Amino acid sequence: MTGPADEAASEADGPAGPGPGHQHLEQRFCPQCAAELVAGWGPGGQPGCPACGYVRFDNPKVATGVVVEHEGKVLLVRRNHEPMMGRWTFPSGFVDAGEVVEDAARREAFEEAGVEVELDRILGVYSAEGDPVVFIAYAGRVVGGAPEAGEEAYEVGLFAPDDLPDLAFQHDPAIIEAWRTG
Repeated sequence: MTGPADEAASEADGPAGPGPGHQHLEQRFCPQCAAELVAGWGPGGQPGCPACGYVRFDNPKVATGVVVEHEGKVLLVRRNHEPMMGRWTFPSGFVDAGEVVEDAARREAFEEAGVEVELDRILGVYSAEGDPVVFIAYAGRVVGGAPEAGEEAYEVGLFAPDDLPDLAFQHDPAIIEAWRTG
C-alpha cells in the first residue's frame, strides 16, 4: 500500500525508473496504525509493522510503448519531461490501474504523437534488477491521425530504421532490435 507521497514520487518517474534527481519517497509509517515501519520485519525482508502486522510490498509499475512504423520509417517522440527530457524514444508510458496493456500502448501513441495505431505483435517484456518498472513493448503501425507532438513531447520525428538518433532508455536498443528482427 502506498500513500500520496509515494504515488507522487512514482508518477515523477519514467518508463525506465527514477530519472536524474528523482528519489522515491519512503513510506516510514504504517497506514493502518501510524506506528513506524521496521525494515526487514515482513516476509522476504519487506518493511512491516510489528504493532498491527501490516506488511508493505513494493510491487512493480507497468509501462508500455509502441515502435510505430509509418511510411517505412520509425516514429519517435522527443520527450519534454524528465526522465530523459530532450531525448528520443518511441511513444510510451505507464499503464493505468485497471487498464488493458494494449489499450494503454495505443493511448500513449495517440497522446504523445497524435496517431492511432494498430498493434501487430509484442516485442518483449523488459526489466532490470533494481528498476521498479516492467516495460512491455509492441510493434505497430499508423492507421489514423497525423504525427504531431502531444503534451508530453517537444516534437515527433520519422526516422529511417538504419538512421535512428540516440535513444533515451536502457532497453530501447534491444526493443528496436526485436522490432527489426521480428
